[in-house]
Amino acid sequence: MLPFSNFLILFSTLFFIASAAYDGTGTSSIYEVLKLHGLPMGLLPKGVKDFILDNSGKFVVHLDRACIAKFENELQYDRNISGTLRYGQIDKLSGISAQDLFLWFPVKEIRVDIPSSGLIYFDVGVVSKQFSLSSFETPRDCLAVQHPDLQDGRHIAQSVSKVIYYHF
Repeated sequence: MLPFSNFLILFSTLFFIASAAYDGTGTSSIYEVLKLHGLPMGLLPKGVKDFILDNSGKFVVHLDRACIAKFENELQYDRNISGTLRYGQIDKLSGISAQDLFLWFPVKEIRVDIPSSGLIYFDVGVVSKQFSLSSFETPRDCLAVQHPDLQDGRHIAQSVSKVIYYHF
């Protein structure tokens, strides 16, 4: 049997965890939280296990697995995504990368300046890309990230080195 003081500590800890995952507005999903903050629900894919949101807007979202969702471009989501949520924007973002051409860039900020414009902006550091807001209306299915086999990578490296060798 737990002493009463240990019971209080355990109860307080559980209460704190539960209240941190609850934003005080009665919302129970991160998708509803996004909507209440003027952002489309589809910014995050299906498969969110849980999330924590504190009073300052800092949040952490946990997915089932790292995955890729297809929009106008592809977005890659890490298992854990974090940032600071404000009305119409997410800044200090980590855990989301956007593909442009064949390169992946970490998304640092997402914002909707004027909802009636129908545009959403993704800041990847050196440039800001705009997309159609309607593309993000509903959460997308997210396919597991495939990690290349080391053996396949070795074959690619050998092929590239042969091509370079033959051209010189």
